Amino acid sequence: MRRAGRDELAEALVETRDSTWRMLDGLEPGRRAVPALATINPPMWELGHVVWFQEYWCLRRPEADGARIAPSSLPHADRWFDSSRVSHGDRPGLELPPLDVLRDWAAGVLDATLARLRGLPERDDVALYRHRLALFHEQFHVEALALARRACDAPCPVPGWRPPAPAVLEPDASLPGGSLLLGSVPDDGFVFDNEKWAHPVRVEPFEISLQPVTNAEFLQFVADGGYRRESLWSVEGRARRAADGREAPDGWRRHGARWQLRWFGDWIPLEPYAPAMHVDAHEAEAYCAWAGRRLPTEAEWEYAAATRDDFEWGDVVWEWTASTFEPYPGFSPDPYRDYSLPWFGTHRVVRGGSFATPRGLIDPKLRNFMRSDRGDGFVGFRTCALR
Repeated sequence: MRRAGRDELAEALVETRDSTWRMLDGLEPGRRAVPALATINPPMWELGHVVWFQEYWCLRRPEADGARIAPSSLPHADRWFDSSRVSHGDRPGLELPPLDVLRDWAAGVLDATLARLRGLPERDDVALYRHRLALFHEQFHVEALALARRACDAPCPVPGWRPPAPAVLEPDASLPGGSLLLGSVPDDGFVFDNEKWAHPVRVEPFEISLQPVTNAEFLQFVADGGYRRESLWSVEGRARRAADGREAPDGWRRHGARWQLRWFGDWIPLEPYAPAMHVDAHEAEAYCAWAGRRLPTEAEWEYAAATRDDFEWGDVVWEWTASTFEPYPGFSPDPYRDYSLPWFGTHRVVRGGSFATPRGLIDPKLRNFMRSDRGDGFVGFRTCALR
């Protein structure tokens, strides 16, 4: 989708909006309470925000810097839905318009966005940049809404939706290392600002698992008292563990002799060979310390994804890396300045993609980022041998 032409992009915008509505089904005001979590937005705010973002970038914002930005077609939309103005803590208390007003606004903005798109060249990375930005932004929020559904025990939005288990568990791969151009190049089509620009890095020889750590493997760590062994945890990890008292990942529980996973309102058996999920970075690092392993750096992860056809990624879980989210050399923010800039130094790089990630987002260069203590996401990890 980073190179999608006008017609393909129009189709993706419509399909993604359909996915947004699918994730919102049953989360209408008054039907289901959403817990007040630092990682979850109110669902109607999520809807308003993606519509606001699409309208702002595709319809309201002029091409010329410094020119006047047109007003929203929904009065007061900036006051409600601009994430740069409205803090996370203030969003649950906003008095938002009724759902039918938001629905009409969303339909009108999408129609106008598609009409504007029809007037653009079929294939022009500069001309199509804003529509691609709006598409990818909404696709990120589709997965965020899936997490909101999980947090409030809403039914699973897609029957049978869950991360697949690998057909075969492969041994480690030994990679020779070498020079890697880390990041994206202008010819890649759409590029997020934190991927700019590709620069050479040296990757030393290393061994990496070809698939993420499984539930069965992580349960060995749990059974061996891994959550109670202080020496396995970082200072930050011990503080997080002391604060929430967990002795297993978020949404895992022992039920008799078996383990279960809380899955969109239901308890389901924990599939032994599916990737461990809802693991924060501290839990991943504690497991690594217990197993005598380590997390890959983001350069190692990208090198493996680029050089190994049997490196499984992108359709199971997002993957923690050992790398702090920092700018690449020569970074400068794109016009959407708040995409990366506020989060450097405080978040961890997450690579790959999950079964719940819209396919248009999946790319080996994509640098997702999360706080190390976030354990509610569709996130797991793979390990490397110690050097």
